[in-house]
Amino acid sequence: MPIDNSSPLTYHGHHKLASSSSCLNTQTAKPPCFLSSPSMAAFIFLLISLLTLTGDVLSEHTTTTTSLYHSPKTIFSNYDNMLHSFKIFLYPPPPSSTDAPLFTTTQESNFYQSLLRSPFVTDDPTHAHLFFLPFPSSTSTRNLARLIRNIRVTFPFWNRTLGADHFYLSSAGVDSSSDRNVVELKKNSVQISCFPASSGLFIPHKDVTLPPVHSFQSIPSVNATPSFLGYMKLTDHQIPVTLTTLIEEITDHPDFTVEYDPPASKKAKFCLFVYGGSDMTWMVEAMASRCVPVVITDRPIQDLPLMDVIDWSKMAVFVGPGGGAKGLKRVLEGIGEGEYEEMMESGVAATRHLGWNAEAQPHDAFHMVIYQLWLRRHTIRYARWVEQ
Repeated sequence: MPIDNSSPLTYHGHHKLASSSSCLNTQTAKPPCFLSSPSMAAFIFLLISLLTLTGDVLSEHTTTTTSLYHSPKTIFSNYDNMLHSFKIFLYPPPPSSTDAPLFTTTQESNFYQSLLRSPFVTDDPTHAHLFFLPFPSSTSTRNLARLIRNIRVTFPFWNRTLGADHFYLSSAGVDSSSDRNVVELKKNSVQISCFPASSGLFIPHKDVTLPPVHSFQSIPSVNATPSFLGYMKLTDHQIPVTLTTLIEEITDHPDFTVEYDPPASKKAKFCLFVYGGSDMTWMVEAMASRCVPVVITDRPIQDLPLMDVIDWSKMAVFVGPGGGAKGLKRVLEGIGEGEYEEMMESGVAATRHLGWNAEAQPHDAFHMVIYQLWLRRHTIRYARWVEQ
């Protein structure tokens, strides 16, 4: 995700079709006979007006619902193909001596339970596009190597692609190892971790992240007169040293409000987040509250949820810390009202794809994560093992 240190995002307005008309030269040609009737001419004029109005409405609807996607022309047809075709084979989970749940985080549990109840699961591995490896995130590297070794020996599917058509859940991510089995898992298989991913344990373009679980139940009404420009909720998360000065400046600036664990209602145009140093999990809640996220980061972000599907630059602002609080204010005030409204509405629309449900619903977080796996079903990677 590109970082803008000093200038606002560029807004590209949507162009509506402009109707045009041409007049017949009545001095050189006579109008068709059916136009000679006043009632018929009035009818045709009314029909053209209705068609023009309908076209504008459809164009506006299409703009509103597709502007947040990377590939608006293909996503829904691909999604429908996924619903009818995608099959996943689940390996049996490793034996456990306790009754503890297989996954401990809410995101992992939601995804796993939804997967078990979904029509994507097949008992016939020959029909599967991908293979799921269920194991707890707390599994040690040694036990993980043993697990993959058993899969390799017991089933024929791992060795066909060295695990490239396999995926697994790991909230924090699998660490590096010198063991062949863990190397192939880490380098080839798709890792699904919780957002934000741990630094160094996420491979862009291969791995995906689970959207955070939000607490909002409904979308609040629009606040027509925000009380301040930017709002930041700080928690006990460690602030990166490179950003501490900026946080202090924001805290002292009259146009920004910084609070610890405040009430859910936020009366600001923008909600500020420090990537890697604040609670990013409530970003979806901020978007649903019509507060445009502003992510302050000193490095590119490559683990945003659903990055293959939605264009985060259409609903969030990404800035570097170099300009300080004054530079941040200049960027935010440089965003026009039209662009701001577009970003706000895109953010609200995106929460449909970022929200979890007790029973999975069409286009929700579960289905969109599955869609990202569907996009990876033909991607083959090999991490050949070389003896040391």
